[in-house]
Amino acid sequence: MSNVYLKNFKLIVLWAIIFGLLAGLGSIFLPRQYSAQSQVLVISKDRSGVDPYTQAKSAEQIGGNLAQVMKTDDFYQRVLKTSYSFDKTRWTALSARKARQQWNKDLEISTVYGTGLMNIVAYSKTKKDAVDLATAVGQTVANEGWEYAGGNVLIKYVSGPLEPLFPSRPNYVLNICLGIFIGAVLCALWLAKYRRHNLF
Repeated sequence: MSNVYLKNFKLIVLWAIIFGLLAGLGSIFLPRQYSAQSQVLVISKDRSGVDPYTQAKSAEQIGGNLAQVMKTDDFYQRVLKTSYSFDKTRWTALSARKARQQWNKDLEISTVYGTGLMNIVAYSKTKKDAVDLATAVGQTVANEGWEYAGGNVLIKYVSGPLEPLFPSRPNYVLNICLGIFIGAVLCALWLAKYRRHNLF
């Protein structure tokens, strides 16, 4: 079987290039989105008889809980009430179910392992809107997140977003690489299928 692939190596490469180009061209027609990132730090105030490692793990767990809370309708409504001038119609013009789905697509929340540091990534059609949304979400969780986590927690807004230089979605490089991989695999499967007919 390997001889078949070696014999038709140029054909496999050709398929890979064609599928890669198609994936790249297809990505051009997808809507572009920019991303901006803000960061908040969760600090546990309860220090009586607790070692630093346990405090850090506690802060990490609280951060993980907050990340889930930030997907809820209650937090979403709090962000919409802020004075930041990001486009709110992308959610308010939708039904409740679709608005929640869109909200979760427009935000990515993650915590840094072993710390209470939370990364907030916001996506939008324009650079300014992505920055404003990331700022609004970060400031909201910093100012009001204690209501979800309890009184023994301090949440600080530690890093504001920078204006993005390039679109984050779609990921052209990733899509092209996937296209190349799929093209090579499909060609290999095609060669394997027709090998028994002695066509190659």
